[in-house]
Amino acid sequence: MKVVVGASAFDENGIGLEKYLSENGIEVIKNPYGRRLTLEETIEHVKEADGLLAGLEPLNEEVFQKADRLKAIARIGIGMDNVDKEAAKRYGIKVSNTPEGPTSAVAEMTLSALLCICHNIVWANNDIHNGRWTKRMGHSIAELKIFVVGYGHIGRRTSDLLAKMGAEVSIYDKYNPEVTTCEFEEGLKKADVISLHASGKDEIISSDMFSLIRDGVIILNSARGSLINEQALYEALNSGKVGAFWGDAFWNEPYTGILTQCENAILTPHISTYTSLCRNNMEKQAVDNLLRDLL
Repeated sequence: MKVVVGASAFDENGIGLEKYLSENGIEVIKNPYGRRLTLEETIEHVKEADGLLAGLEPLNEEVFQKADRLKAIARIGIGMDNVDKEAAKRYGIKVSNTPEGPTSAVAEMTLSALLCICHNIVWANNDIHNGRWTKRMGHSIAELKIFVVGYGHIGRRTSDLLAKMGAEVSIYDKYNPEVTTCEFEEGLKKADVISLHASGKDEIISSDMFSLIRDGVIILNSARGSLINEQALYEALNSGKVGAFWGDAFWNEPYTGILTQCENAILTPHISTYTSLCRNNMEKQAVDNLLRDLL
C-alpha cells in the first residue's frame, strides 16, 4: 500500500511517523518539491496512491479521475477549501481533517502579531537598525475593542486569550448565531482590531466595507486571504485607514503581491501552525485518521 504526502513537510521533528506507517506495511512518498503542489503536480503525485496526507494542494474531480487507487485523504490541518468533498464522495474517497491540532498555535500567533503591532516592535527594531532612536507610543490590549469574526476552535481560543488580557471582545459567526454578540457591520464600525477566523472562501470584507471601519484599525488574518479584498486593503494601508495588517494566509502562495509594498503590513509565510507541538499533534492525528480509513 502506498501513501503520498501532499503537505510541504512531514515528520520533520523526527517523531517516527514515517517509520510507524512503514511498520504497518505502507510505503511513504513525500512531497518532492517542499512547497504547495500545483494541480498538475498533484495529479502526478497522487495517481498511484492508496492514501494521501494532504496539505493545501488542489484536490478536485480532475485529480480523483486519475487516482483510481485513492481510498482516503487525511488533511493535516483544519481547512478543507482545497478539497472537493462532494467529488471525493462520488469516487468513494474518505476525507478527514485535524480540527483540534492547530488551535493553540494559531491563537498564540494571532496574539503575538497583535502584541507586535500594538507595541511597535517591528518598527522600533527597524528604527534602531537604521540608526534612529525613536520612542513610539503603543497600545495595551486592555485598551482595545476587538471584533472576532468566526468562532470555531481558533476563534474561541483567541477570544479567550484576549479577554483574559482585558480586551473588550465582540463576536460574529455566520454559522453560529448563538455565540454572536453583534451584527457584522456593527462590529466593523466599533472595532479597534478585527481578527478574522472565518471558514470558507467568500470575501467578507469587501471594498465597500472599508468605509465602515474606524480610521487606524488593525486587521489580523490567520484564516484565508480571500476573506478580504486585497486591492482595497492595499489602498487602506497606504491611506492610513488601516493602521496595520498582519496576514499569514494569502490569495496566492508563495505571496509576492502588492501588500509587500506596505511598510505597515506584517506578512508571514503561512506559519501559524509551525510549532513543533502543533505539527506533531496534527501529523499524528492525520496518520491515525488515514490508517483508520485505509485499513
